[in-house]
Amino acid sequence: MKKKVAASIKIFCLVLLLAIGLAMIFNEQIKNIVIGDMTHNALKSETQSVDQAKKSKTSFDFKKVKPAGPAAVKDAWSDNTHAIGKLAIPAVKMKLPIFYGLRNENLLRGTGTMKSNEKMGQGNYALAGHHMKDPRILFSPLTKVKKGELIYLTDNKRVYQYRITVKKVVDEYQVQWIKDVPGKKLLTLVTCLTAKTGENNRIVVRGELVKIESLKKS
Repeated sequence: MKKKVAASIKIFCLVLLLAIGLAMIFNEQIKNIVIGDMTHNALKSETQSVDQAKKSKTSFDFKKVKPAGPAAVKDAWSDNTHAIGKLAIPAVKMKLPIFYGLRNENLLRGTGTMKSNEKMGQGNYALAGHHMKDPRILFSPLTKVKKGELIYLTDNKRVYQYRITVKKVVDEYQVQWIKDVPGKKLLTLVTCLTAKTGENNRIVVRGELVKIESLKKS
């Protein structure tokens, strides 16, 4: 009798563990689908100017960014903040809306500006984004970019073309990468090295401005 009870308990535990494992897998898949859908919708929606965006409350503290958990994704789903532009890296099939600031809702729908007064085509335009387990969404494709490839930004008036000159791994305290460099017109993209919670290292991708064109010519 004791052996049957022990066997039943063992089977129950195995089934429970299997159920939990499947739930975690499907939750992750659902989360990624929702994030992809939010990004797609934000890309199709109208954009706003930076001056308009500045009227809304936001944050520029990367330390306050929360992991992309189910609760955070749920909050982002109900957010209707308009983007201020778009980012594209054709070589890795990456296209994202650009939002003003590092609100969690912004980073779960696209990428966010890291400084309050930065302008496309001037200084060092710095953007941050999430590194996800799904290599196709948000800033995850940055792991595959290479030097020499092109990055495009647009504010719906002009297209800013940058060529990647630097790709490296730095620790979270090397914040000098987002500062302006005298005489340089740069773009700097920052994301975590992995999708693990608590990751301390960052991937930095930097490009130098090549040219600016009217959006109508592109």
